[in-house]
Amino acid sequence: MNAPTHPAGTEPRLTSLSHGGGCGCKIAPGVLSEILKGTSSMPIPKELLVGIETADDAAVYQLNEEQALIATTDFFMPIVDDPYHFGRIAAANAISDVYAMGGTPIMALALVGMPVNVLSTATIGKILDGGQSICREAGIPIAGGHTIDSVEPIYGLVALGLIHPKHVKKNADAKVGDRLVLGKPLGVGVLSAALKKDALSPEGYEQMIANTTKLNTPGPDLSKLDGVHALTDITGFGLAGHVLEMARGAKAAIHIDLAQVPLLPGVRELAAQGMVTGASGRNWAAYGHEVQLGAGVLPVDQALLSDPQTSGGLLVACAPETVTDVLAIFQRHGFAAAADVGEIRAARSDGVRLTVG
Repeated sequence: MNAPTHPAGTEPRLTSLSHGGGCGCKIAPGVLSEILKGTSSMPIPKELLVGIETADDAAVYQLNEEQALIATTDFFMPIVDDPYHFGRIAAANAISDVYAMGGTPIMALALVGMPVNVLSTATIGKILDGGQSICREAGIPIAGGHTIDSVEPIYGLVALGLIHPKHVKKNADAKVGDRLVLGKPLGVGVLSAALKKDALSPEGYEQMIANTTKLNTPGPDLSKLDGVHALTDITGFGLAGHVLEMARGAKAAIHIDLAQVPLLPGVRELAAQGMVTGASGRNWAAYGHEVQLGAGVLPVDQALLSDPQTSGGLLVACAPETVTDVLAIFQRHGFAAAADVGEIRAARSDGVRLTVG
């Protein structure tokens, strides 16, 4: 690895090297649909329990009667300037997709792209160390990976996990009458926008790091509940985007009770001041036509619904009588903000899949 060409101690801010940060880097839903529309299909083996059909969180391949392999990957550009924190956030976000299928992670591979003539080896090492620290918390090794010299800093993981085939929870299997439980508060995109504008308080930064590096460990316990029908996590497309994926898969509609949606402290005020990511607007442009907002829903609420979440919370669709058990699992794993935020309703004839009020 070449040494950086700049003098010691003058490295640029990590976020200044990327055109977007965290899951806000995702290609907008509408553009992604256009890209994938032209790709050719392939034969699907019967062992492939989950593929690309419903935009689920990971692929699942059955190995035998007792085990299925979960495989996923996620990587992005810096959402914060601290290299250790960046590594931790990226790793937690990647592993989350294993938990979102209801599985237990078993190992990871690192994906590393760094501008080696801009960043020092010490800084790059801190990014990797942050990722390793999260993998230690998850109880898994980083067993290899791949590195390239790139224009923008990129870090993430290939994450692998195991699950019993009968416990796999897809994002498409919600049932009419189900309740929706959200595991983490929203607002990471708003906080990241404030950070870029030097308008985020130290307390806000601490909240952001704590939220994005908290592993979604309730996943395996949730998958074992018969009353849990569907599971996903909230990331770059925002709460509204991932709820819409669930609604499309279930061929149903969903109602969100806005007053029950948990938010990180100070997020609503920051959003009202214009601390909103460009990805939030792109998200809404892609799927806003499928959403009906109630009379009391304000523009700031719309921005929060489409706010891209990096390493966001699990979203659970479960039978009403299972809500208490679901919330108890979240509480046991330290997710104090988990809340019942909505319900699955019968499909509507007007094309609206999400109502908010």
